[in-house]
Amino acid sequence: MLVNSTQLKEHLQDPTWVIFDCRHDLLDHAKGARQYQEGHIPGAHFAPVETALSGTKDGTNGRHPLPTPNTFAVFLAAHGVSALSTIVAYDDCGGLYAARLWWLARWIGLESVMLLDGGLPRWVADGGAITTEVRAPEPAIVRPHAESGMVWSTKQVLSHLPDPTIAIIDARAAERFRGDVEPMDPVAGHIPGALNRFYKNNLQPDLTFRPAAELKTEFSALIKNRAPKNVVHQCGSGITACANIFAMEYAGLAGSKLYAGSWSEWVADRSRPVARGAAS
Repeated sequence: MLVNSTQLKEHLQDPTWVIFDCRHDLLDHAKGARQYQEGHIPGAHFAPVETALSGTKDGTNGRHPLPTPNTFAVFLAAHGVSALSTIVAYDDCGGLYAARLWWLARWIGLESVMLLDGGLPRWVADGGAITTEVRAPEPAIVRPHAESGMVWSTKQVLSHLPDPTIAIIDARAAERFRGDVEPMDPVAGHIPGALNRFYKNNLQPDLTFRPAAELKTEFSALIKNRAPKNVVHQCGSGITACANIFAMEYAGLAGSKLYAGSWSEWVADRSRPVARGAAS
C-alpha cells in the first residue's frame, strides 16, 4: 500500500507504473496546478481534486461528490492506466488527497494502487528529482467495476444512527468535530454518535505513516468490538475520510466504508440532527 522514494526511483522509467500528483488546497483550488507546473516528480500526471477526483455538485450532495465510475476510469485511462498498471499517488500533506485517488481507483476495481510514503516532501528530502516537464501519456483502457458496498448514502447513515454495531468515524480536527469552529461549511458540529479520529494522527512528524501495528491498536480501541465492515468514515466532504480508510486498511483492518457526502452533504438539509461537543 506504501512505496518509498527508493522504490519509486527504481520504477520511474517503468511504463507499467503511473504516477499522479494530487496536491491541492481546499481554500485555493488553483494552487495544486501551480505547484505541479513549478515542479513535480518526473513522469507524474496532475490529478485535480475538484474535477478528476470529484463529481458534479448540485447543492445537496456535498462539496466533493464522487465522480461517476466511468468518468473517473476515462480520466485514468487518458493518463495511461490499465488494469495491469501500478498506480502511485502523492501529495505534500500526508496523503489526504492522494488517498482520495487511491480510494477511487480501488472503488472502480483497480487493485495495484499505492501512496508515496511521506509524499513530495519525503521525495525531495531523499534526493528525488523534480522536473517541470509534462510527459505525454500513452492512453490505455480501464473498464470500471464499481463496488457499491464501499459507499454509504445519507439515508443509510440516518437509518443506522441508533445502531450500536455501526461506528461512524469523523476525520476532521477535534475543534471542527466539537463545533467550536467551522471554516468550510454553514453548520458547525458533527453527526450524532460519531467518533473522532483526526487523520493527521495516522502520521509521523515527517508525514510518513506510523507503523501499522500502532495504527491497528488505536483504531481497534476506537471501534471496540465492531467489525471493520461496520465502520463508516466521513469528514467535511469525503476527502480526508479516505485517509482514515487507507490507515485502517494499512493496519490490517479492511472493509470499512465511505460516507461520500460527509458533513457538507449532511448539513445541506437543516432538518438532519446535529451534535456538538466531544464524542460521548
